[in-house]
Amino acid sequence: MSGTFLGMPAFPEAARTSVHNPTLRANIRHATHTIRTKRAAAVAELDDWAELREAGKQIKEHTLRHLDRYLVQLEEAVTAAGGTVHWAADADEANRIVTELVRATGESEVVKVKSMATQEIGLNEALEAAGIAAYETDLAELIVQLGEDRPSHILVPAIHRNRGEIRDIFRREMGRWGRAAPDGLSDEPAQLAEAARLHLREKFLRAKVAVSGANFMVAETGTLVVVESEGNGRMCLTLPETLISVAGIEKVVPTWRDLEVFLQTLPRSSTAERMNPYTSMWTGTTPGDGPRNFHLVLLDNGRTDTLADEVGRQALRCIRCSACLNVCPVYERAGGHAYGSVYPGPIGAILSPQLRGTQSEIDASLPYASSLCGACYDVCPVAIDIPEVLVHLREQVAEQPGHRLERAAMGAAAKAFDHPSVLAAGQRLASLTRRLHPSKLPGPGRAWSESRDLPAFPAESFRTWFKRQERRKREEGTR
Repeated sequence: MSGTFLGMPAFPEAARTSVHNPTLRANIRHATHTIRTKRAAAVAELDDWAELREAGKQIKEHTLRHLDRYLVQLEEAVTAAGGTVHWAADADEANRIVTELVRATGESEVVKVKSMATQEIGLNEALEAAGIAAYETDLAELIVQLGEDRPSHILVPAIHRNRGEIRDIFRREMGRWGRAAPDGLSDEPAQLAEAARLHLREKFLRAKVAVSGANFMVAETGTLVVVESEGNGRMCLTLPETLISVAGIEKVVPTWRDLEVFLQTLPRSSTAERMNPYTSMWTGTTPGDGPRNFHLVLLDNGRTDTLADEVGRQALRCIRCSACLNVCPVYERAGGHAYGSVYPGPIGAILSPQLRGTQSEIDASLPYASSLCGACYDVCPVAIDIPEVLVHLREQVAEQPGHRLERAAMGAAAKAFDHPSVLAAGQRLASLTRRLHPSKLPGPGRAWSESRDLPAFPAESFRTWFKRQERRKREEGTR
């Protein structure tokens, strides 16, 4: 990935700031509770939800195991349909490819469909450095861009903003980017939506180049799929003369029929809808219909390395529904910015450290940004066992330099559990000295116990109690 958000501290420090922001917490709590309640009702309508979930998991798992074959098939199908495929090993290469493609058109601005991949690589910033203006057209992304903010949610990037804040951003910033907000704009949703619609309309009608991502890519036909709720994607995908799509290599599915599963599970898991209001599909180019030039940039950017990890690669099954964020108690309190990535919440805690590595302070802290309650796994429509991956990544972090005390403690515990007599002796000693135990850990461990007391040791261990009970029963039986 292109790196963490500029200046972002490790998760514990960033989260500490977030939890003391009552407006932020109220905004996120209201939004996530509303979405997850609606999602639960939408999912409950399907008697075969468990079967659909398993089918989605199996399709994705099969695709990842044979990704090389399906990517080649996708390239051949896209090329045969009149498109051009480009391969990008990392963010810099992807940004260079897109920048050169835009420059080749002679244009100095592009309109964009909401895309996690382009946020991941920092495409907007790269285009700006090249003198090309990129305009976000998704309403929530527009709010984030106008406010010079960062996205905090996968589905609703401006979830941390309330209506009053959005109104103020529109009033203050719209005029600098294009058509100004209407006079007397209120915080009523209908008025805010109309202001955005008028502001964006002139950009849709003027733009010659569009940039999109893709929810799915069908290897069998070379078809790309974008699902959205506002219609801005449909405008970007049909009106411009040149369309450039940037998509992670994991977004491919083998056949057209596979979409049947995901077009049921994605909308219910994300927006709690039975189907998306707009499902746009395109295959290459068609004379007289839609863009005349189509380019597909296939992005690796750490995905191949992630694929090599048999436990961690299940993160690549993610279809970006955000259901895990909406049920996560940590995300609800910390907000999305604390994760230092365009991928916040539970999925971000396992995806970002794998794509970027765990060398930075924030990436090393993300696997610990979880209570391991398992709610994220329960709602995932492709059954990603996020708690399993979190524990797996914690093991990797603990193997790095700087975690000697943790490794030593775990090593000592492993030896004790391997030798019952040593374990029993340690338990007896801990019980005998329990009145002397501190309520907080000393030294480096104190941070862990800042918000919790150490559990008090019982007067005797379970094994000692059990042996005493068994001895009493035998004695009573011989009377």
